[in-house]
Amino acid sequence: MGGQINFKIMLADDDMDDRDLFTEAASSHNVTVEVASNGLELMDALHKTTELPCCVFLDLNMPEKGGKECLEEIRKDTRLSKLLVVIYSTSSSRKDIEDTFALGANLYVVKPSSFAKIRETIASILNINWKMYPPNADKDSFVFYDRTS
Repeated sequence: MGGQINFKIMLADDDMDDRDLFTEAASSHNVTVEVASNGLELMDALHKTTELPCCVFLDLNMPEKGGKECLEEIRKDTRLSKLLVVIYSTSSSRKDIEDTFALGANLYVVKPSSFAKIRETIASILNINWKMYPPNADKDSFVFYDRTS
């Protein structure tokens, strides 16, 4: 992803403030963000689009359909199964981390607490060599830690 200019990602998050902060932070990195306020909206958008996003940032705790359910559905769908999925959650629960690793997420990110940290985190994630982060690859590097804190 890192070398591309103006590519699309999707964010599914039920918190409007988190969606707005993420979208604003991502815009400074030439990224177009399509948002969904819950898992049903996300899956509907993914099934309807002709141009899949480069990456999906997925909150875990959403009404109607949660992040784990979406992740499981994405990995079972042949058209969507190769999507890069970053879990983007306030949860740092060991169970959530282990569950999403087992379900095939590429990376787990605990939401940063400030706008500056969100921008830095997005920049770092966009510059990752994703070949090193296939689903179920390396449990030790699955959780993304902000190295600037």
